[in-house]
Amino acid sequence: MGYALAWLGLSGISRPLLDLPAGLRFGALLLAPKRLWPWLIAAEWSAVVLLHMTNLHPAGGISAMLSMLPQPLVAGLLLLLLQRHAPPDATGRPERTARLLLAALAVAGGVSLLNAALTLPVGPLYSGAFLQALARLTLGNFVGIVLLSPLLAVVFSGWPDAARVQALMHDLVLVLLPATSLLLLLLIGRFPLARYALGLSLVVALFFAFRHGWRGASLALFVASLPVSLLLAPADHASATEGQLFLAIAGTGALLLGSSTDALRQTCVSLALQNARLANVTQRLDQLARQLEGAARRNLREEEGERKRIAAELHDELGQNLTAIQIRVKIAQTRLESAGLGDVAASINDIVATMRRSVRGLLESLRPAALNEFGLTSALTEGPLRELIRSAGMDYRVAIHGNARSLDEAMRVTIYRIVQEAATNCVRHARARRFGVRLRVGRRHDEWLILLDVRDDGVGLVGSGESPLALGRGLTGMRERVLALGGTFRLTQGSQGLRLRILIRQPHSIA
Repeated sequence: MGYALAWLGLSGISRPLLDLPAGLRFGALLLAPKRLWPWLIAAEWSAVVLLHMTNLHPAGGISAMLSMLPQPLVAGLLLLLLQRHAPPDATGRPERTARLLLAALAVAGGVSLLNAALTLPVGPLYSGAFLQALARLTLGNFVGIVLLSPLLAVVFSGWPDAARVQALMHDLVLVLLPATSLLLLLLIGRFPLARYALGLSLVVALFFAFRHGWRGASLALFVASLPVSLLLAPADHASATEGQLFLAIAGTGALLLGSSTDALRQTCVSLALQNARLANVTQRLDQLARQLEGAARRNLREEEGERKRIAAELHDELGQNLTAIQIRVKIAQTRLESAGLGDVAASINDIVATMRRSVRGLLESLRPAALNEFGLTSALTEGPLRELIRSAGMDYRVAIHGNARSLDEAMRVTIYRIVQEAATNCVRHARARRFGVRLRVGRRHDEWLILLDVRDDGVGLVGSGESPLALGRGLTGMRERVLALGGTFRLTQGSQGLRLRILIRQPHSIA
């Protein structure tokens, strides 16, 4: 009953420019479930019969009534076919809006062709009069669908949130109503070129499409175009067709622009949410990285502390015991020689001396004495490292720039261990002639930058006598130490040998 009353009301205000009942029919069939379609068609038939029985229809006549009865059936059949292959939708996405407009054009064309065939005088279908009448009917149906069916979708789908409704009402009062009133004044006052003021409705529709998407465009189109179409009812067909074309183009452009605006806004919201999630994940990863770096630093400190404890125990226990053995052998040496066992005393002395050298090497690997006593610069330029390289017949060059004393203990030990491991590998496997170390320590803002460059001119990794597993353990140890301090580790091999580059950042407060 509500559909029938709405159909009757819209039929009373329809004009040649637009067929509002066609828009109501299309929107109702599009939005309603198919089980209600028979009721909608029956309600429209009842309204058509009632309209002609009361002589309210301007065309009048049984033929006009009979031509209107099949129209909802044709519209429903065409919508069924379109929904099966390319279903139209009024949800506002650009591709769906395009399908909706194509469906509106197809339904308007089919219904208009039926209406023209039943109402126009019999004649050739390709005649100019028939084609002009068919074009006017099709445009009138299409304009009615474009103006009314999206508005019905707005009414039944609602608005996303109250804030948008408030913004729409604000623009409705400040923009839409004044613009429509001005347009009506121009048309009622019969000002020169007043019909060209119809473009004002297009400007308003585009403004609402930009501001409020397809819902705003639908409301602005209906409010601004309906009064204009009612007043612009010219007698000549050329002006009517011109007005229909303008409304069709304006409605199509505004709806497409509004749906594109909604899609862009939805994409921006999705990107903002995704960026927020990524920012949270990145923040969490940064926290985990800092925690891992802190744990790695603590492990390094604990490892160095354990090395220091073991070195102290070896020095105090094993070193003192070896010294005591050596002293006792010297005390007993005279008696051993008198007993003819001098060679045994000499052999024991050699064994003890060898053990003392091994203990000194072990102590040096556990806790470098040069690093503890003289600092990083002297430990790199002098001491065991230089002796190791020189004993292998290689040229050893060290260049240190900056204040190495500003580094904390973990950093100094890490740098020394890396150079020590690289030098050991070079002596054992590289068959190199030169071994160089370059250390640069600089301050930038609130952190220290440490750049360590170690290179040789040997054979590199390929052709090394060391097994890949053993060599991998050495490189893995270097890399783990660097990564524990949050640095970057880069190993390259070229025709001039092996090159190791390390970059570590240290906060200034740690130094």
